[in-house]
Amino acid sequence: MKSSALNASSYRHLWPFLVAQRSWLIVTFLCVIGYVITVPILPYLAKNASGAISQGDLGKTAYWLSFAMADFIVQSAFLYGQRVSAAKASLNMVLSLRQQVYSHLHLLGIDYFAQAQTGDLAYRLTEDIDRIEEVVFKMSQQFTNCVLQIIVLAGYIFYLNWQLSLTGIVVAPIVAVIIGMFGQRQLVLSRRNQNSIADLSSLLTEVFGSIRIVQAFAASDYEVKRFTQQAKVNRDAKYKTEYLTSLQYPAVGLLQALSVMLLFMIGAWQISLGNLNPGDFVAFLTAIALLISPIDLSIQHYNLYKQTEASAERVFELMNLQPTLIEQAHAIALPPITGKVHYDNVSFGYSEREPILTDLNLQVKPGEVIALVGPSGAGKTTVVNLLARFYDPQVGQILVDGIDIKTVTIRSLRHQIGIVPQETTLFSGTVAQNIAYGQTELDYEAIATAAKVANADEFISQLSQGYYTWVGERGTNFSGGQRQRIAIARAILLNPRILILDEATSALDPESEALVQEALERAMQNRTVFIIAHRLSTVRQADRILFLEKGKILESGTHAQLLAQGGRYTQFYTQQFAS
Repeated sequence: MKSSALNASSYRHLWPFLVAQRSWLIVTFLCVIGYVITVPILPYLAKNASGAISQGDLGKTAYWLSFAMADFIVQSAFLYGQRVSAAKASLNMVLSLRQQVYSHLHLLGIDYFAQAQTGDLAYRLTEDIDRIEEVVFKMSQQFTNCVLQIIVLAGYIFYLNWQLSLTGIVVAPIVAVIIGMFGQRQLVLSRRNQNSIADLSSLLTEVFGSIRIVQAFAASDYEVKRFTQQAKVNRDAKYKTEYLTSLQYPAVGLLQALSVMLLFMIGAWQISLGNLNPGDFVAFLTAIALLISPIDLSIQHYNLYKQTEASAERVFELMNLQPTLIEQAHAIALPPITGKVHYDNVSFGYSEREPILTDLNLQVKPGEVIALVGPSGAGKTTVVNLLARFYDPQVGQILVDGIDIKTVTIRSLRHQIGIVPQETTLFSGTVAQNIAYGQTELDYEAIATAAKVANADEFISQLSQGYYTWVGERGTNFSGGQRQRIAIARAILLNPRILILDEATSALDPESEALVQEALERAMQNRTVFIIAHRLSTVRQADRILFLEKGKILESGTHAQLLAQGGRYTQFYTQQFAS
């Protein structure tokens, strides 16, 4: 993914999210204004308190100090208000942003996720968005606060003595130029740093998701080396950012120190000329001291702003991605179907140069069991992927009960298609939640009925908490056969008219395969079924077997008919059972 497309406009995309939080941001701003108004009072009180102290008047000293304490209390109240309201605004904004980005990702097709890095996506949705929250929080109250303080205090010191103030006017542009130069470099380095940590996150996701393979191949040392190399890239990228920041603060600090020294010299000169009294000079120095903190914080916030710009770019890159699968504006809900399917002159390829299916024509009757067999890469899985509309064909159309599936909503189409994949994915949650995946209201009676059909009720009932048993991440605490039967129950619960079985028994031991096969035979009753299988023993009873090769149907018929033809299916069958 390229980040250059958004550049400095990335923050502009935050505007709608900020507008939605305008009430909290207005409260924040009013509290900031209240706080800033109290700041110039302190130099005035310091001037009067210093006069009372120089006269040795304890009563006046206490009088002015009590006002200073009251000012501090009011400041604290405004600080509390601005922090609480800013936190509310920034956290609400981030919640909305995170929801919208996540929802947008679900609109993208399988083709995008086939090449996307899961760890990178997770990092963008978590760390990158958290960085945006941090910058919104700090910019809305601390940075605004600091800028207003600088303006008010600068006006006050200019009022006290314009000659002294000219020193700051001369130094300020130099400081601003230096900060700007460092800020642009910070953005470049931050992009590298964010990309490197995202790559590191992707590596971790990949390795821990396949830890069984890593350990099976005794590749732990290899993976540790890979991780170390990537971690070093991240360290070097982060070090360059910190190194730049380390140079920035001494450079700006030196200018500040020189300007303070110059102020003392000019102050002494002005006092000697009678243009400034010591009390006003104390007030002036107090205001200067109050300026140091907001200036330093402004520099920090500017650096954070530039560094987080890279995170904003990465987040809104996702929002700018356009799905390749577009639902028509006036798509209708697919009515209950009988299961009739028609592939009309369908051609498809994942890339234009490499077609997978060419001029595919196929008519399937309601309740017919179709088996798709053939060598790897023949297009078997692609045929059913197009039916579930994970992709759209470049040529031709697919009709279900005579309705072009492009004219119906994707949700209504997939709700009438059940899929049992080769590798079942279970999610964190209970067994019942996994069977009723995607449903918010659980019908435990229907869940148990589906599990019985899928030969899953017996082993589920023997679990410590039955259907309420917690399933760990990826369901690794269940056997392959158990996971597959839960997947069958999941498909049955939808009561689909079309059922897709994608190598549903290929990875199972004989005992598990027998249980799953029995469950599948029950699930297939009164449904249109597409079976994808390499093991031909599982497709003998199909109403029709289609032998695919190079994206075309070469042979079609029952198991007996195809064997009698002595063609490619016979060769395939003989190779599998020759031993």
